[in-house]
Amino acid sequence: MLAIFLQTLPFFAIIGLGYVAGRTGFFSEDATAYLTKFVFYFALSALLFRFSANLTLSEVFDWSFVLAYLCGTGAIYIVATVVAMIRKLSIAEAAVEAQVATIGNVGFLGIPMLTLLLGPEAIGPNMMVLSVDLIVFGSLIVILITGSRDGRVHIGVLKTVALGLLKNPMIVSIVLGLTVSALALPIPKPLNEFVTLLGGAATPGALFAIGASLASKSAERMSIAVWLSTCKLALHPASVAFFALMVFDVDPYAAGVMIAAASLPVAGNVYMLAQHYRVAPQRVSAAILVSTAFSILTVSAVIAMVAHLY
Repeated sequence: MLAIFLQTLPFFAIIGLGYVAGRTGFFSEDATAYLTKFVFYFALSALLFRFSANLTLSEVFDWSFVLAYLCGTGAIYIVATVVAMIRKLSIAEAAVEAQVATIGNVGFLGIPMLTLLLGPEAIGPNMMVLSVDLIVFGSLIVILITGSRDGRVHIGVLKTVALGLLKNPMIVSIVLGLTVSALALPIPKPLNEFVTLLGGAATPGALFAIGASLASKSAERMSIAVWLSTCKLALHPASVAFFALMVFDVDPYAAGVMIAAASLPVAGNVYMLAQHYRVAPQRVSAAILVSTAFSILTVSAVIAMVAHLY
């Protein structure tokens, strides 16, 4: 495990550097917002396009993989929801807490880190996890929050969800890349060098942005933050491992990548959703801060364990 920890340490060191820059005021909240926008819309999109353009749909999509991840994630989603309902929270708050308990930072942290640590073959499984998170669970939280407020799920909500997916640069770049691959379209050398150069900024930019954004997060309601972080860092990968290895018999390597992706800390876009809908943003903020801090150790432990699967 020590060897894996030392390999993951540089990634978390860049997050720490971003955090220090944010806490000291050297990197303002506005600067963090613009860096995040650059990574999200340009650097990470270029990286995902380049990766997916070199893959075929058959290499990315596998029903046993999708079902294992859906079931494993859905189980913890239900657990977090039940616990929230027992505490007499609203449907909207329960949906946000369930999202915190299951959606990890696959885009900004998982794809760059796991690809380097587990090998280039991890790209396909990582993109599949990211796609399920965005399409299924990203849609579910919007439907639950708006449906609970309006008393019903109307066509306007579904239209909002569909437009959100169509405007998401990560989804768009993956689809475009797979289309280029499926049609066997040649990528001109200047374009290939362009996306390679731009995509190279994704890893350090994303990690620094994560750290800088954490600087503005608060650690209020620690008991709830610890509970949700435990769900995300421990229960989620354990549940995914059970369904991937014991129920659906997923390929060991792909299962390992899926489990490692499930062990990642809470994604920052959950906070953006909570803030947008004004549902428990401080609670989400605390969970992101706590889960990221503890993930320095837990992610290394999980990666060390899944390394024995293949």
